[in-house]
Amino acid sequence: MLQNKTVHLAVDLGAGSGRVIAGVFEEGKISLKEIYRFENHPLEENGALFTDFESLWKEVTLGLKKASKYFGASIIKTLGVDSWGVDFGYVDAKGQLLKLPRQYRDPRNQKAFERLLERISPSEIFQETGIQMMEINSIVQHFAELEDMDGVVSRADQFLMIADLINYRLTGIAKCERTNASTTQLMRPKERDWSWKLFDSLGLPRRLAPELIDSGVVLGELQQSVAEITTLEPQTKVVAVGSHDTASAVAAVPAIHEARYAYLSSGTWSLLGVEVDEPDFGLLAQRLNLTNEAGVFGNIRLLKNINGLWLVQECRRAWREEGRDWSYQELSELVSKVTSPIALIDPDEQRFSLRGAMPQMICDYCSETGQIEPNGPGEILRVIEDSLALKVRHVLSLLEQTTGNRVEVLHVIGGGAQNEGLNQRICDCINRPVIVGPVEATAAGNVVMQLYADSKIKSLSEGRQLVAESFETQRYDPSEKSEWDKAYEFFTKLLKE
Repeated sequence: MLQNKTVHLAVDLGAGSGRVIAGVFEEGKISLKEIYRFENHPLEENGALFTDFESLWKEVTLGLKKASKYFGASIIKTLGVDSWGVDFGYVDAKGQLLKLPRQYRDPRNQKAFERLLERISPSEIFQETGIQMMEINSIVQHFAELEDMDGVVSRADQFLMIADLINYRLTGIAKCERTNASTTQLMRPKERDWSWKLFDSLGLPRRLAPELIDSGVVLGELQQSVAEITTLEPQTKVVAVGSHDTASAVAAVPAIHEARYAYLSSGTWSLLGVEVDEPDFGLLAQRLNLTNEAGVFGNIRLLKNINGLWLVQECRRAWREEGRDWSYQELSELVSKVTSPIALIDPDEQRFSLRGAMPQMICDYCSETGQIEPNGPGEILRVIEDSLALKVRHVLSLLEQTTGNRVEVLHVIGGGAQNEGLNQRICDCINRPVIVGPVEATAAGNVVMQLYADSKIKSLSEGRQLVAESFETQRYDPSEKSEWDKAYEFFTKLLKE
């Protein structure tokens, strides 16, 4: 029976944690098994934040080794790596990482962002890339590195995104997959090539740009040294999947019947969008600060980034440091006991994007805006969840305004989809059905692209049909509306965009 199965390993790297998940393909269905999970906290040094890449690499190879031991190397046919967007590392001509990659929440980005916009206008950047202006974007980080006195840019041979750096270690082949390349704000989404105009305007040498490849392409086989470390077979193929984790997640949206749907990839970031055939460079899209990211199979994900469950994660971290180490389940129980709305925040207010004493920052915001301060963890979490639901409603209205199409149903995927209370609040707030699942959408989409590379499926629609048949989903229907209309009217007054 084992010989009828094939195993495809999804290496899913987030800015706070990583996993190696096995996708078992058998009898026309996928099942997922988590093999190894590890933390990926940024290193902090003199106020700067870095990604501990060598630790990340060590954890990835350990996870692959555990998968080899669990299944046996011969049954593992392919593997694919996805990661969070925007972060990258510089390598020299020998492939050596010149310095630890900066982490996108590094505080230096704020000032670099302001100086960058003095050199290049937001309109020029948007017309080249169609990407939402955010201080975390790679273009800002490159500009900060150009201003740095360590001269790393002059010594670098090229830059590679985090997933591409892992792929380089695995195969010895240095290329950049397009879905993650689009998060750099240095790629033209329609031409699917680098914006040399922005490279030159930035003063970033063109030689640093790696060769671009599409998702679903076999990058190469494992290097012998990696095969020995992981005990995988050298002929194991490494596939360039949707290397931006959101691209992989959206590939697993089980939308097989709905004509007009939106997706919400719910996690540290809440990414809310629709899929379109062509990027939108219009003045309205620019004014609304929407983004056109490259998707798998050449489509465009027209979306907006919302500062999502990062707010909950930072609250949990703050409370843990005070000696109250609550699990996420315990936090859900705390918020469920709060039966009435308390106050609202704009989740995308700049102060909430940085590490810090999040519970106090939320209380301070409420006080500054003339609202009642939440009292205790349960009320703080209720403020976050109500505010996220209202932000989803607001962004959904922006997408509908831009596309001219009303969204009929919202698909919620990702780890945040496990928060049933938040799912129902979103459903009630937007007053339309919400379909939740799969929770492990990123891993599922990663595996879908591996199956495409392995000729098991032939299209994105076939992959989504496979996901729909392999994983259960849960439907939420609206139960309340009037109180959300009143809350939304107040919420929009808090927004500065």
